[in-house]
Amino acid sequence: MKKRYTVQATIVTTIAVAASALTIAQSQLEITSFSRNGKLSWKDTGGTGTNRAVQWSPDGTNHWYSWKDADANLTGLGPEGTVDVPMFYRVVSPDPDYQATEHYTYFEKLPLFDPLTPLDTNEMRITFMGSMIPLPVRRAQAEMSVFVEVGWQDDPSDTYYHGKPVDQFIFDMGAGVSANYAAAKVGYRLMDKVFINHLHGDHMSDLVHTYCFGPSADRKSPLYVWGSGPTGIESPANSGNFYDDGVKAFCSHLREALRWHTESFSFQGTAYEDYQPPTQASWGLPHEPLPVGEDAPNDAYAMVPIELDWRQVGGVAYSNALTSATITHFPVIHCRKGSMGYKLSWKTPGGDELNMIYTSDTKPETNCVEQAKNAGKGVDVFIHEMVVPPDVWSYKSMGLDAAPSVDDPLYAEYQTTVNALMNIQNSSHTTQGAFGYILKQIEPKPKLTIATHFPTADDTVASALNSVKAHCPEVEMGRDLIWSFDLMVIRVFPDRIEQCRAAVSDYSFYPPARLSGKTLPPKYNDGKGGGDPYYQIDLSSEIPATNELGEVNYRIDGY
Repeated sequence: MKKRYTVQATIVTTIAVAASALTIAQSQLEITSFSRNGKLSWKDTGGTGTNRAVQWSPDGTNHWYSWKDADANLTGLGPEGTVDVPMFYRVVSPDPDYQATEHYTYFEKLPLFDPLTPLDTNEMRITFMGSMIPLPVRRAQAEMSVFVEVGWQDDPSDTYYHGKPVDQFIFDMGAGVSANYAAAKVGYRLMDKVFINHLHGDHMSDLVHTYCFGPSADRKSPLYVWGSGPTGIESPANSGNFYDDGVKAFCSHLREALRWHTESFSFQGTAYEDYQPPTQASWGLPHEPLPVGEDAPNDAYAMVPIELDWRQVGGVAYSNALTSATITHFPVIHCRKGSMGYKLSWKTPGGDELNMIYTSDTKPETNCVEQAKNAGKGVDVFIHEMVVPPDVWSYKSMGLDAAPSVDDPLYAEYQTTVNALMNIQNSSHTTQGAFGYILKQIEPKPKLTIATHFPTADDTVASALNSVKAHCPEVEMGRDLIWSFDLMVIRVFPDRIEQCRAAVSDYSFYPPARLSGKTLPPKYNDGKGGGDPYYQIDLSSEIPATNELGEVNYRIDGY
């Protein structure tokens, strides 16, 4: 054992000496120290750029590697073998692996945060489970969804979660966000109240997953879905045709479309014995909460639409005296009448009021400005959408790094795309400069403004920040304004706001279920209170675990 420790100490000494004597790849960079405890310091006398990288080499010659290489080569090793290990280090500028289109450096440098950390009793926690526009769809960002929790109730008997929030809400549920909810350890029991800003697919498509699989886990109560009432638009003009395009019709059709799924899973318990559905009075709703279809009002497969008058400014969508949380709504301008923004206000146990506004998609309009002014009190967090300019949107969608020149064969296609996206922008979205103009109109300023629904990367953020600063030169990135990214966590307190990124696994399973009571017998049951998973299937072609001679075909324990 002494020999092993001696070798390790010698390696550290060698690293320190070699690194301090190293000739740097770029002359403006100088390593100033490399201590025995592994702290490397440098200075850039030329002051060029911000994207530098520490590289390593086993021999200090021409074989320099990135830390991505180290992760690939120095982990997952077998019981024996040989490997090149870091012995020499250098700092290079620019980072040869860095691409401004492939990184969001601000987010990458935020401190890691365990999403299982209990909330403080006076905390509002906002987690971006999705943050992207639908075109393009990208792996780095799911479509829109914002999860908000307030307060905390301790539960010493729960050794995993240690309790639960006083109240919680989902704003939008776009494609791909279910994986982020699972990775962040948000159980289905907390996914029962969904506020949809408008019924575009990128704002409600993962509602299917939440509705279908929640009852199989620990949401043994209905799914409540807020959204707009019918638009009242004649479609098209002079046709005499008026669609029922509100959230009640949406939920009704969705519930029937998912009938095969809900029946097939109804050999499992889907309702608590003692669950008492909320009332219009207890949740401060605009009408009584009634499920669509024939589901019992206490069943997890009951889908309960809460239809809002989208014309109202400051209309109450939810007001719970027990949790001190109130959500109001206001109209915004996006594609079709019926699009809404939401404002959440929560009174902490100490009597402070915390506020969050989520406008979702909208072109520049005045309602969000007045809501953010909040009668002169301002708001803590103002979340508003932003889009890149049509030319950027176009050439990136075409797989180009820049706009083609007029004599390029692709120019005609590019210009057609720009014109199409200009129409989408002008009818439905807020440009970078318009975002800055809106922010300039808000006094007092939000404590933190967050741009969302945006293809976030270093290049797009740098351009957008310049556009915003043209209207608000005093705005500082990080302090006043940030761009959202999946699994960004915003912790709001009466005296401060903290920003972090959730530490999650890409390979996580769903978090443990927590049932709060005894469930009623399943719809398809064995007559003894248990479920009957065989009632709905045809077993005539089954391959049994054992044959007629009693010989084992396969193990019934799954192995």
